[in-house]
Amino acid sequence: MDGDYVIGGVFSIRYYEQTEMHNYTTIPEPHKCTGRIDTCELRYSRAMVFAIEEINNSTELLPGIRLGYQIYDSCSSVPLTIQVAVQLLNGLDQEFYTRDNCSQSGMVTAIVGESGSTSSISMSRIVGSFNVPQVSHLATCACLSDKQQYPSFFRTIPSDQFQADALAKLLKNFGWTWIGAVRSDSDYGNNGMASFLLAAQKVGICVEYSESLHRTYPRSRIQRVADVIRRSTAVVIVAFAAASEMRLLLEELLLQPSPPRQWIGSESWITNPKLLKFSFCAGAVGFGIEQAVIPGLKEFLLDLSPTKVAASPVLTEFWEKAFNCRLGKSAAIDERVCDGTENIRTLNNPYADTSQLRITNMVYKAVYAIAHAIHNTMCQDTNSTANCDKFTRIESKHVFTQLKKVNFSKNGYDVSFDANGDPVARYELVNWQKSESGSIEMVAVGRYDASLPVGQEFLINRNITFLGGEKQVPVSVCSDSCPPGTRKVLQKGKPICCYDCIPCPEGEISNTTDSLDCFPCTEEFWPNEERHTCFPKPVEFISFDEVLGIILAAFSVAGACLAIITAAIFYGHRTTPIVRANNSELSFLLLFSLTLCFLCPLTFIGAPSDWSCRLRHTAFGITFVLCISCVLGKTIVVLMAFRATLPGSNVMKWFGPAQQRMTVVFFTFIQVLICAVWLGLSPPFPMKNLTTFKERIILECALGSAIGFWVVLGYIGLLAVLCFVLAVLARKLPDSFNEAKMITFSMLIFCAVWITFIPAYVSSPGKFTVAVEIFAILASSFGLILCIFAPKCYIILFKPEKNTKKHLMNKNES
Repeated sequence: MDGDYVIGGVFSIRYYEQTEMHNYTTIPEPHKCTGRIDTCELRYSRAMVFAIEEINNSTELLPGIRLGYQIYDSCSSVPLTIQVAVQLLNGLDQEFYTRDNCSQSGMVTAIVGESGSTSSISMSRIVGSFNVPQVSHLATCACLSDKQQYPSFFRTIPSDQFQADALAKLLKNFGWTWIGAVRSDSDYGNNGMASFLLAAQKVGICVEYSESLHRTYPRSRIQRVADVIRRSTAVVIVAFAAASEMRLLLEELLLQPSPPRQWIGSESWITNPKLLKFSFCAGAVGFGIEQAVIPGLKEFLLDLSPTKVAASPVLTEFWEKAFNCRLGKSAAIDERVCDGTENIRTLNNPYADTSQLRITNMVYKAVYAIAHAIHNTMCQDTNSTANCDKFTRIESKHVFTQLKKVNFSKNGYDVSFDANGDPVARYELVNWQKSESGSIEMVAVGRYDASLPVGQEFLINRNITFLGGEKQVPVSVCSDSCPPGTRKVLQKGKPICCYDCIPCPEGEISNTTDSLDCFPCTEEFWPNEERHTCFPKPVEFISFDEVLGIILAAFSVAGACLAIITAAIFYGHRTTPIVRANNSELSFLLLFSLTLCFLCPLTFIGAPSDWSCRLRHTAFGITFVLCISCVLGKTIVVLMAFRATLPGSNVMKWFGPAQQRMTVVFFTFIQVLICAVWLGLSPPFPMKNLTTFKERIILECALGSAIGFWVVLGYIGLLAVLCFVLAVLARKLPDSFNEAKMITFSMLIFCAVWITFIPAYVSSPGKFTVAVEIFAILASSFGLILCIFAPKCYIILFKPEKNTKKHLMNKNES
């Protein structure tokens, strides 16, 4: 249709280009389109005509200006698209009329199209050189946003970059990290999948396989892609493909069904009603262009009479195939002639289906965007009217400049372009759901708006059904999530989504799912058995509440009671010969020191504190020295007493009671001095032992100065050895005069206990170190009291007849 300004239109109305065999002897025939008509593309071209007629009838937009159009079929062929682009730039041949007005010649003002990304790329490289704006309704390749290569390209449909990001976020939202990928082997599929894979990688999604296909491929290639899908482990498949390629793939999968798969579709096929017949794709989810309502379009599409149809070769072909008749007189003998009774309203095909206008609205908006650009170039708006000078000639570059600035609303939908010529990205989230009748229908379950803040782009307002019509979200992962307490270790040679779950090492935890690392607990904390939480370590020490503490305390008190009872027996029989003969004063002092020795372990039981740590070691050292000093004194007395019985000996006057007391005080004072220096320079102190056991804390008394401890212990050992040597020397003296044998046995036990104590003390772990020390104290104390005093008590209590001076002087018969 002619007009003051002509808009070009390029659509892929047919599927294929007719293949010609050239013999190089004649001029080749022009390229022709063949194959059946795509009724959706036919509707797009008719929507362009509808929009232009609507604009021509408008009094607000381009009043007094008539737009014309030139619409071509490129049949998705790059060579034909280039031919069409050149034709649109050259314009029609000049035709002169006798009237004043003449038809416009030269290039078109702007172009609507093309339907495919590959064809749009080819066209844009040509028309862009002449600053002719091109507004596509369906070319979504993100590469077309590059203004360096495609400076005059605009589109009313969002770029695939936005769709790729949305698909990646959709997968992440449902926890699908292990997917298969299928794409069209075209600029649309390859660039769209590349954008998607990049976005998916950023959110941690892995691809098991990525296969491509094209409608021109042999069937063997399609079969190979289908076999890969059947053998794969990924449940979710993302298909960035055109509807024609998806139809071929789904038909192949229908022959030999694969395990259930969750399909995630790109806009190109997920909203195509022709593919709803594949029931095994029920539950498919994807993004589609927002639905729209275009008032009056349905009536326009159905307003076709045989006269109007005959004026257009494309409509003629469409009409004849739809009603299986021939228009005109060219019908063959066996063909039915269209008699004019055909009613297009009775047809059931996508041409007149305006229930889900998506891409059609993109065409509609593209025409209006060009009209607004022309209006802004040649019209001046004053008040509420517009004055347009139809005789002002404008060039396409002026329209190109104004097209960048358009911003209007039509039928409730905003139209504008950013610096890359892209619109604001808004999608519907489409779900293929089974109806009650068992058929598959498209249901809008949400929306995606890229202009909203991060994290708020999604709005899901209806229930989604997944593969098999189930409402439960399927699982598609290479490896199950690693629970807290484990960490991920990648499997060699596989993507990052394939990993093994390794338990955290001892002392470390992970408290999140799919943790990459485990981290150690702080010093005073330890993991639980599952190793996902740090708990305070149990504090361990010998307490009065536990069995070990109770047993040791009982023996300690029992030993002290035994010493007191022994002292009471000795005191009650203090006038008897056996008590008087064994140096009663040193005996009572020895029993007193043994009582302190037995009570000393009580300071080792309980939680260590400053006073208990200082008291336990010093009290132990001083009381034992006092005890050994008394034994040493008794041993010396025995030796001196025997020497005193020798003729001419006067030794006992040098070791009388006063000297015995001084000996005990002297030896004890040395230990007191050692303990005082130890406490003054580096005293024992309570500490938390975190190194012996990793999983618990040992409360113990640090020695402060190890030298001080071993000097105290060594001094006790020195006195014990000296006492043992003296007792051994006196062991063969007559029993009537001494207790040397008893002292010898007691010192033998004492030395044996403390010699074995040293390695046991060093090697015992935790609180058992303290237990070993307590055991050594009690064992040596019981050894002394039993060896030295038990025989005497036995005689006093059960053999009183032996407790006589005559018996002691060996005057009675044995």
